[in-house]
Amino acid sequence: MKALLSLTFAALALASSNSSCRCRPHEPCWPSPQEWNTLNSSVNGNLLAVRPVAAPCHEGDPEACDFVTKQWYNSTWRAAQPGAVQWENWDSWLEHNQTCSIIDPQGPCGQGRVSLYSVVAERASHIQEAVRFAKRHNLRLAIKNSGHDFLGRSTAPESLQILTNRMKDIRFSDNFKPAGAPRNMSEGSAITIGAGVSLQELYPAAGKKGKTVVAGVSHTVGAAGGYIQGGGHSFLGPWKCMSTDNVLEYTVVTADGHLVIANSYQNTDLFWALRGGGGGTFGVVVTVTLRTFDEVPVVFGNLNVSTVAGDSNFWQAMTDFHAALPAMNDRAGGYYWMTPNMPVDKTTNVSSLSIILMAANQTSTAMMDRLYAPFRSKLNATSGVFTQYESLAFPNVHTLLSDLLLPGGEDPTGHNTILGSRLFSRDLLVSPDGPKKLTSALKNINFDPGQGITGHIVAGGLVAKNGRTIDSALNPAWRKAATHIDFARAWPPHATLAQRDAIIRRLTNVEMPILKAVEGRKMGSYMNEANAYEPDFQTEFWGRNYPRLYRIKQKWDPAGLFIARKGVGSEDWDDSGLCRVRRN
Repeated sequence: MKALLSLTFAALALASSNSSCRCRPHEPCWPSPQEWNTLNSSVNGNLLAVRPVAAPCHEGDPEACDFVTKQWYNSTWRAAQPGAVQWENWDSWLEHNQTCSIIDPQGPCGQGRVSLYSVVAERASHIQEAVRFAKRHNLRLAIKNSGHDFLGRSTAPESLQILTNRMKDIRFSDNFKPAGAPRNMSEGSAITIGAGVSLQELYPAAGKKGKTVVAGVSHTVGAAGGYIQGGGHSFLGPWKCMSTDNVLEYTVVTADGHLVIANSYQNTDLFWALRGGGGGTFGVVVTVTLRTFDEVPVVFGNLNVSTVAGDSNFWQAMTDFHAALPAMNDRAGGYYWMTPNMPVDKTTNVSSLSIILMAANQTSTAMMDRLYAPFRSKLNATSGVFTQYESLAFPNVHTLLSDLLLPGGEDPTGHNTILGSRLFSRDLLVSPDGPKKLTSALKNINFDPGQGITGHIVAGGLVAKNGRTIDSALNPAWRKAATHIDFARAWPPHATLAQRDAIIRRLTNVEMPILKAVEGRKMGSYMNEANAYEPDFQTEFWGRNYPRLYRIKQKWDPAGLFIARKGVGSEDWDDSGLCRVRRN
């Protein structure tokens, strides 16, 4: 067996042989070495015993430890490792004092939430064998694509992992016909990608064909994983809608181990659920087929705004910006970053706002200049506000991404990070007092120096219009949104459980209620960039779609083989997905 290591399992305080729990390694039901070897043979030797990636530093292997240390913040490397995800907090299991720290080689190296075994899948049959094995032995199953998951869905303690990162097939079709469609029906140009294709692999492949796709701004996020199954926002969204709106077909391994096709003509309920219902929940996606578009020119505009830290004019600028945002969003998509207290040097701090807008299928920077002009004029007339502005034209989307938005090849990774986020509506921002209410909420959240919020101008346009024509599981709040705002909370590597929980409680019980109060229950959060400890995730992530999603979950996975943290049906299980919980 390829690198199959012998693992020693400590006795666990939560031991249970109750049939309502998954089989665990200390129990008689756990597969025998012979049974693991049989699984390994069935997946062509691609079964690995897994240890946390920092284990060599604890086990006397200085050469391997040096390599891991150098790769610790390498998101491409982390994506490919069965023993790592992108955010270190989901490798650890602090509730059971199981961590494996890269900076404390003298301390213990617990398995944490890292899976015990991984099937490194290279084809659909490998996934099918793993699913059938997990079902037969009642094992906790985890699905990892790239590990870019803020909710901890890519890992699970004492689990068998399916790693899809190696599934890199890419195929193009000029006239894609979904399975089961009428004979003369065609969806036009499309790209079919394997489960492991990353965004930094997807964009160049499409660009070589003179095509582009609606996807995110990231190098190593898996294009076919939780990103697209959870919705998939993009700066191209106002032009060509959400990424999930452009899905034409999935192939997916279901909980019974069957490989099925889901599209608008067959298994339509599963197709509905996979377009916005969340990753790791309804099956293991093998391929996804996406609509492609001819490459078009893009114009780009960047405005930087700053004041002395604490200047009231900065908060007025934020209010004015959010008031201007709907008109900007009518023509463009983009992002913005607000930092109330940014250290410039040892004696100077500023408040800063940086905005980038991109308008697809445009050639003239004059169009972008006009879009910014009313807001810039207001800023330039305000004392103590400093601005810098530039606009650029790019021949196509791929050049914009490679030259400006995605230089290098890595994403921020390797830290302990959780998010808070909220979708805010266009109705709010066009109302007389709405922008001021939003500014007041942001002002009431405490940010340490250098911290702030990220705003995503990725809705409006076709994202809004498609709400009238596309029936999918996507959170309905997206169809009303003008901006998606998130902010990060982090803790140091050696934080205790009590310190971590204090940060989680503040985010969940103090900071998120401030944002929720702006519009009440009218809106919600984007599940892929949300609070991993959201108590009302069903409403926040899916709104009125949740009851239908839950019914589909029960149809396709009645035993709950695919359980993802804060995913559909996860309320029936404990936080680790190891035991069912009783409902009152």
